[in-house]
Amino acid sequence: MDIVLKYFSKLDDNQVDKLKKLYNLYEDWNQKINLVSRKDFDNFYTHHVLHSLAIAKFIEFKKGTKIMDLGTGGGFPAIPLAIFFPEVQFLAVDSIKKKIMVVEDVIEKLELKNCSAKVARAETILDQFDFVVTRAVAPLTDLLFWTKGKIHPIAFNDLNNGIIALKGGDLKEEIRDSKRKVVLKPISDYFEEDFFETKSIAYVPFK
Repeated sequence: MDIVLKYFSKLDDNQVDKLKKLYNLYEDWNQKINLVSRKDFDNFYTHHVLHSLAIAKFIEFKKGTKIMDLGTGGGFPAIPLAIFFPEVQFLAVDSIKKKIMVVEDVIEKLELKNCSAKVARAETILDQFDFVVTRAVAPLTDLLFWTKGKIHPIAFNDLNNGIIALKGGDLKEEIRDSKRKVVLKPISDYFEEDFFETKSIAYVPFK
């Protein structure tokens, strides 16, 4: 948890309390469902919580923003972001029922009123969102296909509506294949830990 406070020192007591509770909630679930590898769980706050919160360094979502987390898995980045942005609405979507079961339980236990979860494929969601966020889910071409018609055309945040994807590795080919304008932001610009040296935020504006 200290690693989160290192970069986000202005969190209020309620946010800190919720973030602290995440570890035990996920540790308990991880013994039943292998969401995170045992080895990786030692780095829970760096590899999962802080990685998710890189998006909070990239953009300050305004009150009333609607966000879909596509392929949320165990709830990342949706749950850390929902804690960080209590006045922003999040929908965590995944096609795997047991993962959404975990997300729903964490949402309930943390009393996160601004986050809900749904078992679904992204293309079956009928709502529109200001942003779609993802973490290591699929190539940009797939993300663009799955979210077609899901991004609201009218923006009110400081960035245009679009896709914000947490990515790793060399993305040149993926960006070329997408045939879209992609803004890349190295996460190492925000966080100094070695884990983030190969990690980036790929932002694809709606227009």
